[in-house]
Amino acid sequence: MASSLTKDSASSGEKTFFGHPRGLATLFMTEMWERFSYYGMRALLPLYLIAPGGLDMNPATATAIYSVYLSLVYLLAMPGGWFGDRVWGPRKTVAIAGGVIMLGHLTLALPSEGTFFAGLGLVAIGSGLLKSNISTMVGHLYDGPEDPRRDGGFTIFYMGINMGAFAAPLVIGTIGENVNWHLGFALAAVGMGLGVVQFLVGTKHLDEKSLIVPKPLSKDERASTLRKSMIWLGIAAVFYIGTVVTGVYTLNWLLVPITIAGLVIPVMVLTRIKRDKELSEAEQSKMSGYIWFFVAAAIFWMIYDQGGSTLAIFAESSAENSVFGWDFPVSWYQSVNPVLIMALAPVFATFWLALNRRGKEPSTIVKFSSGLVLVGASFFVFLMPLTIAGDGHKAAAMWLVAIYFIQTVAELTLSPVGLSVTTKMAPAKYASQMMGVWFLAVTAGDCTTGLLSLAGVELNGTGVVATEATLAVVAGIAIFMYRGKVKKLMGEVR
Repeated sequence: MASSLTKDSASSGEKTFFGHPRGLATLFMTEMWERFSYYGMRALLPLYLIAPGGLDMNPATATAIYSVYLSLVYLLAMPGGWFGDRVWGPRKTVAIAGGVIMLGHLTLALPSEGTFFAGLGLVAIGSGLLKSNISTMVGHLYDGPEDPRRDGGFTIFYMGINMGAFAAPLVIGTIGENVNWHLGFALAAVGMGLGVVQFLVGTKHLDEKSLIVPKPLSKDERASTLRKSMIWLGIAAVFYIGTVVTGVYTLNWLLVPITIAGLVIPVMVLTRIKRDKELSEAEQSKMSGYIWFFVAAAIFWMIYDQGGSTLAIFAESSAENSVFGWDFPVSWYQSVNPVLIMALAPVFATFWLALNRRGKEPSTIVKFSSGLVLVGASFFVFLMPLTIAGDGHKAAAMWLVAIYFIQTVAELTLSPVGLSVTTKMAPAKYASQMMGVWFLAVTAGDCTTGLLSLAGVELNGTGVVATEATLAVVAGIAIFMYRGKVKKLMGEVR
């Protein structure tokens, strides 16, 4: 069987990827190029939205669009996982997703507002299809949840994400800011194209389970799903055509429903899974424990993802974006986090493994609570450059670097572990879909940010920043205090 070959590859003399199955290299490179395209576009997005040569929007609207876009990417990871489970299987879904993302970036490169938003939609759809399924395929490479290499494998995979994220602002950001915005978006399409080629060439190293559709739709289910989808699509089309024809349409008619959906849908999905009578008692218990991690992750991402919007817009207007007299593009700040990830991820992976051998590795609960406290601390630090800018001075670039550094350490204690614990605690019936549930935590966090922006809340205000920081720290402490209860719900998962 493929899983046995994967498990025994190191001992049988077959080539490995840093001691891991070779299929990890294929997924690593595919995700690297996909993230190159995604983070390059993302680094440009808020700057393009507020630039006079771009869409020339106000910062609040730009932050709302940015947040809603991110939330939509992760919201669509849920149906993306469903497609992997019920329609195409993970491998085919990822291949199709890559093509959709590339088309989206090419559409962004066309110089008009209409094609710009259409391109954002295509990239969001493609990313949603890809995210859940490629992470699920990483899990396929290992011999079950108890394989000791599993957490390390996800950490290495996470480095692939950050290699692409590091290079993207330096290349795409520089071209977009200094040469032409739309040429920058076109370079993102090139990156995704390379990712698709890499994936197709390396599929022979993937586990055979990635070809299987775990629970394929029956003929009647396919017909019913298609019929319901067309009905909802028709209702949406009639509604929005009506708002345009009557002249009442504004961007909020699109943004507000998405933000509300991004907060309601995660609750509905978790409730539906929790109430599924087909789940065993052990699976039900794990889902109860998982909800704690979900809420913690939503608070974390609410703050963390503002590094690309609130912090970037602050840097554009109120920071001294230079080092030793050398000016650099604002988009380059988005390379700080990934380069720190690449430097620190191996250290963390080695550190966790060393502690594990001694029986002293912190539990997932402790890692999560630490991540929340740290991300809250990063926004307490943010209060300093806000105060400096409030006095009429430009804040030093190193203040922003310090914030990104703290957030990076927080990310490494929470995010790779969150991906891994999701695969460990997922009920068998919802294998790929549970990765989508994990990404719904990002949706909930980003939709909260988007809703605040749409309501006119100034996210760069010291009061709002202090409130968010306090919320994260208090949540982290609360999870730590109730760690015994959560550990009991997790069963054998640690």
